[in-house]
Amino acid sequence: MSVFNSIFGTSDNNSNSSKINWVQLTDLGQLNEISQLSNEKPVVIFKHSTRCSISRMALKLFENEFDLSDKVTPYFLDLITFWDISNEIASRFEVVHQSPQLLLIIGGKSVYDVSHSAIDADELKSKI
Repeated sequence: MSVFNSIFGTSDNNSNSSKINWVQLTDLGQLNEISQLSNEKPVVIFKHSTRCSISRMALKLFENEFDLSDKVTPYFLDLITFWDISNEIASRFEVVHQSPQLLLIIGGKSVYDVSHSAIDADELKSKI
């Protein structure tokens, strides 16, 4: 089972193996914070479904490739628990809801969003 978990991860999104210092997105008010912060430094939002193996795989691959900690502020959304925030992200940043989904917010706007297998840390780096 450990080989399976190393590829797909576990349903526990608080895994200690992540090198990303995620800011947990748990309150609608944080979207205002993200918009403000993104005027000074790019913000990444990773929307994750804790019930989906594809989402777990995309998250693990992204976490393994991510090396932008000094260039972006990363936010993590458990969209199953915080569905209302996920819906507000789609509305506020004018993106179609996907899961998993990665958004890059600059200047209060989503300038890049991808989902599923298109989530790629190197591609994100080229957008910053």
